[in-house]
Amino acid sequence: MHISKSFIPILKNNPSEAKIKSHQLMLRVGMIKQSSAGIYSWLPLGFKVMKKIERIVREEQNKIGAQEILMPTIQSSEIWKESGRYEDYGEEMLRIKDRQDREMLYGPTNEELVTDIFRSSLKSYKSLPQLLYHIQWKFRDEIRPRFGIMRCREFYMKDAYSFDVTDEDALFSYNKFFLSYLKTFKRLDLTAIPMAADTGPIGGNLSHEFIILAETGESKIYADKRIFDLNFEGTKLDVKSLLELRDQYEKFYSVTDDKFKEDEFNEKVSEKNRLKTKGIEVGHIFYFGDKYSKPMEAAVDLPGGKKDYVKMGSYGIGVSRLVGAIIEAKYDEKNEIMKWPISVAPYDIAIIPMINKNDTSALDKANKINLELNQNNIDAIIDDTDENLSSKIKKMNLIGAPYQIIIGKQTEGDLFEFKEINKETQKINLKEIIKIINKQKAHN
Repeated sequence: MHISKSFIPILKNNPSEAKIKSHQLMLRVGMIKQSSAGIYSWLPLGFKVMKKIERIVREEQNKIGAQEILMPTIQSSEIWKESGRYEDYGEEMLRIKDRQDREMLYGPTNEELVTDIFRSSLKSYKSLPQLLYHIQWKFRDEIRPRFGIMRCREFYMKDAYSFDVTDEDALFSYNKFFLSYLKTFKRLDLTAIPMAADTGPIGGNLSHEFIILAETGESKIYADKRIFDLNFEGTKLDVKSLLELRDQYEKFYSVTDDKFKEDEFNEKVSEKNRLKTKGIEVGHIFYFGDKYSKPMEAAVDLPGGKKDYVKMGSYGIGVSRLVGAIIEAKYDEKNEIMKWPISVAPYDIAIIPMINKNDTSALDKANKINLELNQNNIDAIIDDTDENLSSKIKKMNLIGAPYQIIIGKQTEGDLFEFKEINKETQKINLKEIIKIINKQKAHN
């Protein structure tokens, strides 16, 4: 891809309306454009990153046996009235009427709709467990949308739902998602800590938020620092291993402000291990038993002719919000350098040739390099503009491809100036460059 032909409308300065790093960068490099308050169009650069995040989320859901479906954005009010949440949900729900004067809504979440799908399709306990998920746009009418995509009205989200016969089976499903989330965020190069959280309008009595540390976060968090040393690698998808994993994390104090009690914190955590800071919620999981299945009559036949309401949980990840969360975690605002994790970077590498009007040899060399990189499944962007080299490097530092090849006066034969963002330049050949990048990609 040549930058001269790409749709990347870069601004010289940060927009005045953007107050946090992610909002500033996303507007400045043309990842998004505001359509109306809290609603954004996703432009090619931002959309590319979001779709890569979506792919990772999908892969990790599939690994635990979840099956993908797609539910509509517009829902009937009737099923929400059945569950009792239609009036209770509040003004965040966008309520509308169709031309037949039927009450409809733009879905803020999907517990009712997926329960309706389940009850009309499955009747026997032999069909359980079932893990269903979809990745879809949602709408919550925030009273004060702000911070760009971090607190907007329309957002892209993965939500999953589990259906089980017993509480014990349901907790096994819950723990599968617990591990899946840890793995998902690790692949995004984020350290997300599961914290006991309030269940809010979803309901139930068991819930964990997955939080990454960030000064711009809206969640206040209180934790034992030792929780960051835990390792979930090698955990198997069996009841015992998953229970041990959750016990391992719950042994250390970690809560959001809704659950925080000063006396309990001071009693359980030594002073040197106390962490009080802010964070960004990137995932949330809930177990709520028969909260929805009972009022909506979602029951299965059991042995002996009895029936029982299925036990349910729900599991959300903000796919679009993760774009902003990664920026908040990775963007060096002072030096104006963004380094995307290679698993979600819009481009694997930037090729920056020094070009003048009378000599196109550097651009010719860049095109040849790009051809070979493409043959090795490495996605590159070439800055083919006639700007000076320092301006090009600054621009590519904002776009955030994790690697750069610079073709200038220091280029000698088949050796190229190659660097990983924020690290020293080295002179190596293209074969070595390909090996380095593909090795890094293989880890993700």
